Amino acid sequence: MRVALFITCVNDAVHPGTGRAVVALLERLGVEVDFPAGQTCCGQPQFNTGYRRETEPLVRRMGRAFAGYDYVVTPSGSCAAMVRDNYPRIGAKAAAEGRGGELGDVAASLVPRVYELTEFLVDVLGVVDVGAYFPHTVTYHPSCHGLRMLGLGDRPRRLLEAVKGLELRELPGAEECCGFGGTFAVKNPDVSAAMGADKVRHAVATGAEVLCGADNSCLLHIDGTLRRQGAAMRAVHLAEILASTETETLV
Repeated sequence: MRVALFITCVNDAVHPGTGRAVVALLERLGVEVDFPAGQTCCGQPQFNTGYRRETEPLVRRMGRAFAGYDYVVTPSGSCAAMVRDNYPRIGAKAAAEGRGGELGDVAASLVPRVYELTEFLVDVLGVVDVGAYFPHTVTYHPSCHGLRMLGLGDRPRRLLEAVKGLELRELPGAEECCGFGGTFAVKNPDVSAAMGADKVRHAVATGAEVLCGADNSCLLHIDGTLRRQGAAMRAVHLAEILASTETETLV
């Protein structure tokens, strides 16, 4: 099994510890992980703001960077959804415009191999108990892309429930967006901040020490709100919890 880590821009620039946690976790489970150095952005920011043609070179680059791997694993539901949902659209649109089938071929090759981390753990490796230890109270926020586009369902919760020492607390209004939405937060800052405040209010009300999520873009937004409010709660990526053991804590 050849597995590549697709780290994503946010994790590479702001949360490199999440990438290290993914590698530690997968290697503990017997998976050999490569990091293709040619990877860059998947093109989601460009595509979501209407720059479809500018996204196309990034689609090609993703195809080259991850060629030959059995699986491409990413700790980001939004970036996984970009590849799986939008790459085929980009390819189909280019073909309809008479520009050939290259982008469609890239999409057809990548889409079946790209997995969000919790999907890979549960569906491919067939594990729920990954041997993690995290003696803290935790509440889980399901990000929109993972919830609605990937259909992650209860996979993240099942993984958290199997962590030794962890107490999982229900998050009121869990399925409501946190307000980040990538460029949405830039274009509509007041609405974004209000949605973030609602999410934080519900999270803090649980009394949990940690708010967990599977997308650091959302966690970046939520954590900023927590810090501005002076809340004691921490925002932590799911991978960092799952990678923690009784002898090594990565959080």
